[in-house]
Amino acid sequence: MKKLIMSLLASAMVLSMAACGNTPASNDGSQESASGSTGEGSSFTTVVEGKLTMATNATFPPYEYVEGGNITGIDAEIAAAIAGKLGLELQIDDMQFTAITESIKNGKADIGLAGMTVTPDRQEEVDFTVSYATGIQVVIVTEDSSITSVDDLLAEGANHKVGVQLNTTGDMFTTDDVEGAGKGEVIRYDKGADAVQALKTGKVDCVVIDNEPAKAFVAENEGLKVLETEYAVEDYAAAMSKDNPALYEAVNTALQELIADGTIQGIIDKYIKAE
Repeated sequence: MKKLIMSLLASAMVLSMAACGNTPASNDGSQESASGSTGEGSSFTTVVEGKLTMATNATFPPYEYVEGGNITGIDAEIAAAIAGKLGLELQIDDMQFTAITESIKNGKADIGLAGMTVTPDRQEEVDFTVSYATGIQVVIVTEDSSITSVDDLLAEGANHKVGVQLNTTGDMFTTDDVEGAGKGEVIRYDKGADAVQALKTGKVDCVVIDNEPAKAFVAENEGLKVLETEYAVEDYAAAMSKDNPALYEAVNTALQELIADGTIQGIIDKYIKAE
């Protein structure tokens, strides 16, 4: 009888140890990236637990700018709406525009929203969501400028100094169309506001930048105007890592739903009034 009892106890101990060995470890928040769920069974990871980290350059009104010590604007509100759908808190990290893509690639940010245009070169570095807005590149000049249209800027024999924000599409377009074609020189600045200041002081002949911040800069600076002719039309989208497809799918789906239910257009209309 004693042998039988001892044998049964030993078997129970073996079964108990085997069960313990197969129990998955709980998520205690010690991992570098945190998991989340869309609520439909699909999971994703984020850089910071419970947060959607957005990389931006808050010098691009009305898409992102600082007001009352906080970063606000179209992109900030869109990111907050996406985060809300995913059950996350939004964290915004302000940085140089040139650092946004690297921040995403290096796992320091989940998403880049900064009035970013989808271009082939950028698509080699990051993935882009569906487009949520259309941007228009325009030209800012002084009111007495001899540049009266985009054709004047790009005419044969032209020799203008063009101010742009570094690594923006304005930089990309004019590098090819002006500098590359031998029609002038492109002067690059860290901020669009710096390029506008250079225009005011005569260091450049014009500035190529997105239409919405262009209108804001002109409203704040007397003696400047935006040319009526458009330089280029482009699509804005959110940039995301190629190494996190689950989060990309969750964000892209949330963005599509926000577009479909009118939330995105409502945010844009709040900041950009119909002419």
